[in-house]
Amino acid sequence: MKNSIFITLILSFIFVGCAKKPEIYDYSAFLESKPKSILVVMPTNESVDIKASPAMLANATMPLAEAGYYVFPVALVNDTFKFNGVYEANDIKNIPLNKLQEIFGADSVLYINVTKYGTSYAILNSQTIVEADVKLVDLKTGKTLWDKRTLVSNNSANANQGLIGMLITAAIDQIANTIADSGYDMSVLASNSVFATDCSDCILKGPRSPSYGQDKQLTQN
Repeated sequence: MKNSIFITLILSFIFVGCAKKPEIYDYSAFLESKPKSILVVMPTNESVDIKASPAMLANATMPLAEAGYYVFPVALVNDTFKFNGVYEANDIKNIPLNKLQEIFGADSVLYINVTKYGTSYAILNSQTIVEADVKLVDLKTGKTLWDKRTLVSNNSANANQGLIGMLITAAIDQIANTIADSGYDMSVLASNSVFATDCSDCILKGPRSPSYGQDKQLTQN
């Protein structure tokens, strides 16, 4: 009995030791560019909810600033585009990089594309979900410095309810979540998640961070 327990423990340590480490993102372009400032433009939106773009835009600044970057005021940036007759996110995305650099003087531009946003009703439960792709581009070279996808969601399913109760609860939750715009709350989580630091594919810390250049994914063996 003792031998079998000992063997089990040894095997468990072996499997833990052999567990594959997450692959580190290729930061070569990022490290070469060393961006200090980020221009966040209005996100493009593939979802059916028109609130998706402004929600993701509003919640991008804080986590990026906390990561150590100067983030151009998004309201001022958006007003600048409107003043020049550019209102749609897709049109902003098509503006030449050298033109953005000339107007704003930023080191990089962050493009966000929202693919899913809002609350949906799926028979026995309602789900609020936000999914988005982000891409940071050097405004001088046009190189992609970093990109990532984020997906956050909540689920209202309750296994302790009967079928009728689950149907009613799901319908009520969808109405309540839509009125309250739970998607906005999820966009906060999505932004905090995708712009987090110190993970294998996280954005690198900027020069305003006290731990600039000490990203864990770059220093680990």
